[in-house]
Amino acid sequence: MVRPITEQEKNLAQELLGKARTAMKAIECYDQTAVDRVCRAVAWASANEATAVKLANMSVDESGMGGREPTRRAKVLGILRDALRQRSMGIIEEIPEKGIAKYAKPAGVIAALIPVTSPYVTPAGIAIYAIKCKDAVIFSPHPGSKKTTNEVVRVMRCALKKLGVPEDILQCVEKPSIPLAQQIMAICDMTIATGGPAMVRAAYSSGKPSFGVGAGNATMVIDETADIVDAARNTRISKTNDHGSGCSADGNLLVEASIYNAFLEQLQTEGGYLVSEEEKKLLQAAYWDSEGHRTADTIARPASVVAEKAGFKIPHNKTFLIVKEDKIGKEHLFSTEKLGIVLAIFKYSGFEQALRMVQQIFDTGGKGHSCGIYSFDDEHIHQLALVAPVSRIMVRQPQSRANAGYFTNGMPMTSSMGCGIWGGNSTNENIALKHYMNVTWVSRPIPEDRPSEQELYGEFYNSEVF
Repeated sequence: MVRPITEQEKNLAQELLGKARTAMKAIECYDQTAVDRVCRAVAWASANEATAVKLANMSVDESGMGGREPTRRAKVLGILRDALRQRSMGIIEEIPEKGIAKYAKPAGVIAALIPVTSPYVTPAGIAIYAIKCKDAVIFSPHPGSKKTTNEVVRVMRCALKKLGVPEDILQCVEKPSIPLAQQIMAICDMTIATGGPAMVRAAYSSGKPSFGVGAGNATMVIDETADIVDAARNTRISKTNDHGSGCSADGNLLVEASIYNAFLEQLQTEGGYLVSEEEKKLLQAAYWDSEGHRTADTIARPASVVAEKAGFKIPHNKTFLIVKEDKIGKEHLFSTEKLGIVLAIFKYSGFEQALRMVQQIFDTGGKGHSCGIYSFDDEHIHQLALVAPVSRIMVRQPQSRANAGYFTNGMPMTSSMGCGIWGGNSTNENIALKHYMNVTWVSRPIPEDRPSEQELYGEFYNSEVF
């Protein structure tokens, strides 16, 4: 049960909000050029290679999760690219044939809940989009990575100070708690919650507009037309990125029977370790507790560390664990979300069976998030898109980086992905610049566009009246 909020925490929340509103007032006159300059400065401060290396190491040292390679800094670059290419004030869109013009306004003070698995990239991305819209942000970090999140906010505030921009545009809670986070969400104008289901539920119950994300359980279909070498390489890239910390990392592979053995062999060539039946039992006992909850000390850890915790050893060149599975359901834990370097592989015969298995897996968990397909058969891609209960499908791409936008696809760059009604979220979209602003629609008159009743009612015009 969550403890009551203290008076000191209430006062702190109000103090943070007051500073944020004062800072917003000070930059309300900034034009697009000035705002874009600030975005560039903040992005450089948080994502230059030296700082990214420092923050990646700091994150691993603090939480024990993820990798030390600063691969995620590319996300900040992509968010900056997307932000710079769009307008965020004045007229941002015109539809002359409808007489519509849209004007952007700030959303206000944003409460940003930061997950333990992404303590430095997520704040940097949120900061860029928020500043672009002249919003202010109060970051509430996860207690398990609060030092890292506070550090990235510190370097961004240094960039603001150097430009003469009010530092309080970006603030971070030094001593986070659930009651304080709830209070900040309740008094801010909007919440962006990136993290687990409990965090998202708290955001939606705050009484303020919120964008949250749903749980992942990324499932990939590999059909008989797939390039086996390319698909296995992309699987490895996706699965090992930050030791599988992201909710977009491949969790389940559904492989057509005719290429199953060849693909399984290629996965092992890419660094996958195929666990034995006995090791599978040990791995399950280490990966989940007796109630089916993921064990914290195996989330986003290296494959060697997870194997050792489970009680077996793997060669030094093996970077992810492959489990053969043929059962789907909540009681079959390897078909659920992994949040780490474990990959379940299933065999199917005929694409209709693959489609049924996709639906069964998402009925188990991860509905609304994402899946992918390695195929050159456009009809297969089409059929999957028709039935998969997900918000995004990546075709022939490393899932964990492609979902949230990459330089080789057109997805909006983000660290937060809505999962729609399926996932209990308010949007299916990648949370990007458009979600950080209010928009005023200006409507001018156009020639009358009123079809006749006969045209509108069609065959039912002048028919029986009940």
